Amino acid sequence: MTKKILLTSFTTWLPHHTTNSSDDLLEKISQLNYTFAVLNFLRQLPVNIQLASNIVMEKAQALEPNSIICCGMAERRQHLTIESNATWNGSILQTNIDLGNLVQENDRVKISHDAGKFVCEGLYYSVLEWIQRHQLPVNCVFIHVPILTEQNSNIVLNDFEVILQRLGNY
Repeated sequence: MTKKILLTSFTTWLPHHTTNSSDDLLEKISQLNYTFAVLNFLRQLPVNIQLASNIVMEKAQALEPNSIICCGMAERRQHLTIESNATWNGSILQTNIDLGNLVQENDRVKISHDAGKFVCEGLYYSVLEWIQRHQLPVNCVFIHVPILTEQNSNIVLNDFEVILQRLGNY
C-alpha cells in the first residue's frame, strides 16, 4: 500500500521576506514525481498557531496520512534541521520518529532540540499533542529549512528528498 505524506509550509511573516524557504522547498518538491508515497500539500499556512494548527489537523483528519512533515523557515540555519521535540507551557512532546535513522549518513542534516518558540513550535506541539491524544498511527516531524540560495538549493532539495524517501518507507 502506498504511503500518504502530508507536507506543510508557512507564508512570510516579516516585511523583508519575499518568500518563505519552507514554501519554496515544497514548491520544488511538488514539481517532482515520487513512487514511494503520495504527497499532499498544505502550503502557505498563516503565521498563527491556532489557525495553522486547525488547518493541518482538519486536513490530516480527512486525509489520514501515514506521516506529517511540517516545515518552517530558519533564516539563521545553514542546512535542514529536524526538530526532536516541541515545548508548550512547560510540557515537552517528542516526535515518534527515530531521527537518528532519518539523518543517518548525512552530516549536513542536523537534529535540533529547539523548535524556536514561535509559530513553528506551536504548530509542531499542537499536531504532536493531537496525534497523541487521539492515539493516531501517524508519524510527525518538523523540519526547519534554511534560506535557499543558488549555492545550497540543490543540496537542501536532495537532503529533503532522502528524508521523504525514508519516511515513505517508515
